[in-house]
Amino acid sequence: MKHAFTPAPQASVAIAGSDERFPVHRIYCIGRNYADHAKEMGMPVERGTPLFFCKPADAVVEDGATIPYPSATNDLHHEVEMVVALHSGGTNIAEGDALAHVFGYGVGIDLTRRDLQAALKAKGSPWDIAKAFDRSAPVSAIHRSSEIGHPAHAQLSLNVNGTQRQRSDIGEMLFNVAQIIHELSKLFELKAGDLIFTGTPAGVAALKPGDAWHAKLEGIAVLRGQIG
Repeated sequence: MKHAFTPAPQASVAIAGSDERFPVHRIYCIGRNYADHAKEMGMPVERGTPLFFCKPADAVVEDGATIPYPSATNDLHHEVEMVVALHSGGTNIAEGDALAHVFGYGVGIDLTRRDLQAALKAKGSPWDIAKAFDRSAPVSAIHRSSEIGHPAHAQLSLNVNGTQRQRSDIGEMLFNVAQIIHELSKLFELKAGDLIFTGTPAGVAALKPGDAWHAKLEGIAVLRGQIG
């Protein structure tokens, strides 16, 4: 295939214990998937239809990176989340078949321009510029499900400058992994390389230049980084 110009490199993340890389196809995110976070944001707790949004594949940032403070915001927030990586996909995937498509798990941070998001919400406008900006998706190495299984419970936490800000158990998610994959596959054709950010618990707060974070999915994955 002949391109008009050199294509951008394939976005990818590390695979734990391997020199292979996980090529990223798309990044899907679910909003308000923990009741305590929905309440802290002043939103109703809903168990009907999940709220989904997307980030570009090249928003991923590796473990240990220093990220420049993003433009156009004065209120950058952290949202720690379990991340699910898919090795296969499809449409209308049955809930009982969903976990068979999971390659592995990691931990990530959904960085959010909160001031822009609030302004967009007030107008009833899409959130894209608040969520889908450059370097908005730090992600740990992916740990293969063939080695760790499919965790139903694990402590999810985030420390900033050594102080804990977020902590919950993934068992508190309103929609579990199988349900998220099932619902997403009704809306998109899921494919190998997709990453799914599964929502954040309460405790979201601002990050400032110089702040360092330590995110952990207990017994599975760790992610470190800082704002430059």
